[in-house]
Formats: sequence, C-alpha cells, structure tokens
Amino acid sequence: MRRDRKAKILATLGPASSTPEKIRQLALAGADVFRLNFSHGLQEDKKPLVEAIRALERELGRPFGILMDLQGPKLRVGRIEGGAVELTAGQFFRLDLDQAAGDATRAPLPHKEIFAAIKSGDELLIDDGKLRLRVERATPESADCVVLVGGRLSDRKGVNVPGAVLPISPLTEKDRSDLAYGLGLGVDWVALSFVQRPEDVAEARRLIGGRAALLSKIEKPAAIEHLAELVDLSDGIMVARGDLGVEMPLETVPRWQKELVRACRLAGKPVVVATQMLESMIGSPAPTRAEVSDVATAIYDGADAVMLSAESAAGRYPVEAVTTMSRIIAATERDPLYPVVVHALRPPLESTAPDAISGAAAQVAATIKAALIISYTTSGSTALRAARERPDAPILVLTAVQATARRLAILWGAHCVISEDIQSFREMAEKAGHIALAEGLAKSGDKIVITAGVPFGTPGSTNVLRIERVP
Repeated sequence: MRRDRKAKILATLGPASSTPEKIRQLALAGADVFRLNFSHGLQEDKKPLVEAIRALERELGRPFGILMDLQGPKLRVGRIEGGAVELTAGQFFRLDLDQAAGDATRAPLPHKEIFAAIKSGDELLIDDGKLRLRVERATPESADCVVLVGGRLSDRKGVNVPGAVLPISPLTEKDRSDLAYGLGLGVDWVALSFVQRPEDVAEARRLIGGRAALLSKIEKPAAIEHLAELVDLSDGIMVARGDLGVEMPLETVPRWQKELVRACRLAGKPVVVATQMLESMIGSPAPTRAEVSDVATAIYDGADAVMLSAESAAGRYPVEAVTTMSRIIAATERDPLYPVVVHALRPPLESTAPDAISGAAAQVAATIKAALIISYTTSGSTALRAARERPDAPILVLTAVQATARRLAILWGAHCVISEDIQSFREMAEKAGHIALAEGLAKSGDKIVITAGVPFGTPGSTNVLRIERVP
C-alpha cells in the first residue's frame, strides 16, 4: 500500500465507520492512523475496532497506528429548571456550588476548582463561547457575573475559563480507567486532553510507562505559555483548533497553528493539525473551497498529519472525506512551490553522529537524485531525524519492532515495513534494495541512500550512511 503523498491522515472511527469493511475502505482511501475517541461510547465498544484494524494490518501487510483520545475533565453547568433559560446581555447572573436547579438568575456549577482559580474581571464562556459572562465578584463557592453575550442556556453546557490555570489534573477517574483499558488493547498513541502545564504531561507519562507514545493536545492558552517544555516532554503535539478557537480570539488561531507546527518541526516531533478540516463533508459529498485551502495550508506549513473527526466518525460520507483529504495533500505536495515553502524552515542539527548522518542523507539524496532514503531503526529515532529534514525523496523505514512501525505511521514521509534485524553491511544493502522494489518505491538501477547504526540493531546508534543501487 504505497501512498502518493508524505503527510499522513488520522481518521476518527465512530457510528459511520465502525464495521471492519468500512475501516478497510477508509484505509484503502488513505487513512494511516485510526483515532478512537473515548469521549463517546463504552470502553468495550473499542475492542472490536482494534481487532478489525489489526486484522486489516495482516491482510494488507501494512502497519497502522491506533490513537486513543482521552476525554479529559468536562466542566459543565448543572441542571436548569425546565431544561433551559434565556439570558440577556447586561443582566446579573450567578454561578455557584448549590446543586439546586438553575433559573434565570443563577445556575449550579459543580466545579470548586473553577471558583478557586477565577477572579474579578475574568470571563467565562459557556456553550463553546455562545454565551459570555464577566466575573464581577468571586468567592470559593460562587461567582457573581454580568452577561456580556446572552442567549439560551441549557442543561449541562460546557464552561471554558480562558483567563485562568485551573488546579485540575487532565486525567479524571474515567480517563485513568480508559487509559488502562486502551493500553491493554495495545494502542500506539495516547492523546492527552486539557493539558495546561508540564506537570500534566509528566503525570500521564508515568501512567503510560512507555507502553504507547504520548500526544499532547494544545487546546488551552495556558499550554501555549509552556510550549517549549510541552514539546520537549511529549512524543508529539496535536493542534486542537476547536477549543483553542473558543479560549482565545479566533483570529489568533492561524498564527498559533503555524507556531505550533514550527516548534514541533524544530524539535523533530510529529505534529497533527485537527478540528473542522472538512467539516461540511459531515453532510455533503464535497468540501467548501475554504476547507480545501485550510487543509493545504497545514500541508504547506509542514504538518506531519491532518485529522478528520466527525467527518469520518459520524458523517454521511466518511470514505469520501478521507479520499478528498488524500487528494488535497497529494496535489499540494506536487506544487513546485511546496518544497520551497517547507524548506524555508531548516531545523538546526545537533552535534551528534545521528543528526549529522540524517542531515547528510537528505543532502546526498537530493544531490544524486536518489529515489529513496532507507532508514534502519529500532526505536524510531532515526526515522524521526530523517523526517525532520523533510527530504524530497520518500523515507522507507525498516524495523524489526512492530510497535515502532505502528507509532511511525503518523510520521511525515515514512513508509514503514517490518523486517528482521540485519547482521552485516551486505545484508543491509541487499535487503534495502529488495524491499524498495517489492514496495514499489524504487525500480532496478535506482540510487538509494541508506542510514543505519553499527552495531546493527542497537537503538540510537545511527552512524552509517551508504549509497547503493537497487539490483
């Protein structure tokens, strides 16, 4: 299964895409990683999905990544008498810990952490920002507010507090239970919601214990303030534009999307751009022109992957959405300006042998017009370094570790094949050439650039660069 593009596609599974046949169709259409959203459904609903993906791997001979997305804390108002009330701009409104049903003057907000963090002048956003309140007076048990933007307030609507760092762990009891279950199923990535501080990532890492890679979702302004530390502590980053667009001015989201992608590229960490990329395809067989441009912009920025949420999980056209996204990516990468834009950012190389080899591999491949860069890796670090250079040539990743191949399914340009460890330089060259031919990535006589580490099979020991011809 050779892709004609380098950026990857994450497809969320849901009611519209939960059968083995539909998952197969999504994979053939272009999905590289499948997202399991633990905000919806039951734990046991996820097991058949994992089993279907692993069966598909065996059928197609290609590793697929599985990402579990944790729900995180959900801050919501409580029950409203009659189900809803209408709030008017300028009126007084109180939020408090009293569990009695709300009315036109007050509503329960059963989250003492919010009251501990807010102060006079802070704004509270309800129902994805459709209603806006300004705090006039705050106590540990209540907040007296003025309604800035009114509207209909219904039961259980979400609350955002953009101006405060809340003393809440990103891992609820539900998340901890879901995490243990997902790790038991063998997921490859864990997406962590509600990240605010480096400590949040450290806590999740302790629980994961190396059994999966960690993707931090940047969806709160507080996380951006610690961006460098979060990128360093995480295995990858997701630009969660939906919540970012609620918690900060909408017009600033494109800037932060570019900054987040840039920070990850400099660090050599995978970055995913997510939320509403082809939103109209939930109900339409074709996207808007603006959505096409949005996906292309993420590709020009150099994102490793772009994600479909409701489009593939609950929409009427899940396969068409994946097909459309794949076509947009491929067309963007064929643009003569694409390499110019992507290579405008040149990540500096570290003073290490692996970085020197990876940087040289991209340069050598371009100079000799190699058909392929082949990266032997155990831990995946060699492939990450190769992809950071955004070479013009595709990257064939050969690894004996199945978990490594699955985690690298999210990585820009990486075509992963599970292969036994090599024992000699001769075997390194022969195996690389034969697999390149078998995968349709090169033809007989093509030049290829190979990187590996000696002693062979030693993680993190990349110190060899070799030029060969495909037999």
